[in-house]
Amino acid sequence: MFSAIKFGRRAGPVPDAVYSEIIATLYGTLVPIVFAGVAQAIVGMITARETGDIVAAALAAVSVMVAAIRTYDVLAYRRRIGEAPSIDRAEAVKWEWRYAGGSVVTALIVGLAAARGLMLDDAICSVMAIGVAFGFGAGVVARLSLRPAVAIADLLATGLPVIIVTLTVPDLRHFGLGVLLAIYLGCSLEMVRLSYKSTISQITLKQQFEQLARLDPMTGVFNRSVLDTDLVEIVAGRETGVAVHAIDLDHFKAANDRFGHPVGDALLKQVAERLKSIAQPGDLIVRMGGDEFILVQKYVPSRGGAEAMARRIFESVCAPYRVGGHEIVIGASIGVALSPDDGQSVEALLVSSDAALYQAKENRGGYVFADKLLAEVRAKAGSAKSVNRELAA
Repeated sequence: MFSAIKFGRRAGPVPDAVYSEIIATLYGTLVPIVFAGVAQAIVGMITARETGDIVAAALAAVSVMVAAIRTYDVLAYRRRIGEAPSIDRAEAVKWEWRYAGGSVVTALIVGLAAARGLMLDDAICSVMAIGVAFGFGAGVVARLSLRPAVAIADLLATGLPVIIVTLTVPDLRHFGLGVLLAIYLGCSLEMVRLSYKSTISQITLKQQFEQLARLDPMTGVFNRSVLDTDLVEIVAGRETGVAVHAIDLDHFKAANDRFGHPVGDALLKQVAERLKSIAQPGDLIVRMGGDEFILVQKYVPSRGGAEAMARRIFESVCAPYRVGGHEIVIGASIGVALSPDDGQSVEALLVSSDAALYQAKENRGGYVFADKLLAEVRAKAGSAKSVNRELAA
């Protein structure tokens, strides 16, 4: 018992993504909740009928009510996840407390019912009550080991009332039963500890593999797969603007051909590090492939903020590099698209930023905004119409 509690105290906080997945598993099924309510109702009704005990009947009624409340809670969580699959840690903590409260109350009812069954002069009713307690305890070990504090509270609430009753009866059989139950409780707590340690390692490893699948192995920044996930969420959920900076390295191919691929790879890594150094928390840096990058500026209250970032990107990327004893100077062409003016979807923003990037390359470097490009196109179109009207006249 001591080792399980000690383990729970020294375990550090798990990452937010892992924690959210753990909370989702708590609400993953209604079977244990329904089982506890139905089992307690059956045992309570039979015990009350056979012995006339009002306490057993009352515990059965309370158990059914608690099961109904917990069922409603599980359905409420599922509705919430259906509206928006991702929840932050603060909200996940609230849902854990709600589940833990219902679970501990259920465990206490099961434990009190088992203890009451031992106090009555009916062997079959006692066996049924203790059987429910054992089944509930096994379920706690199997399902709640991911939250050891909740599991420990449930096991203690289930086991201690029965153990206390057995040890207070001056009878060798009851004393032996109490000792056996105490051993079972201690072993259950140890199983919680081992199961928690193993499962957390597996979930963390899974999250790490998923994260690695999103990263570019050379530079360590995100790969283009995040555009279909993270960028979609950013664009859909922002009240302020989002700026997409499409970046192409000028003269990189010449440097790569001259100094070799190892130097070129090292150069790309340095470019990625420079982009990381100027990005703000929450911004996305994506390597699209080759010498193309995208920096998604998450919080852009005005065009001025996007222009300041574009200027910092240009100055940082164009500064000289020292790679393998060589001083290398490259340039940068940047196309900038702002939401919602240049597009309200990820696809539209990427198309707009790519068009602006193409114009920047035509200008031989620098940065171009998609709205400026569109204005120039409209101005040229207007001039062409004016000339046509003059010729027609």
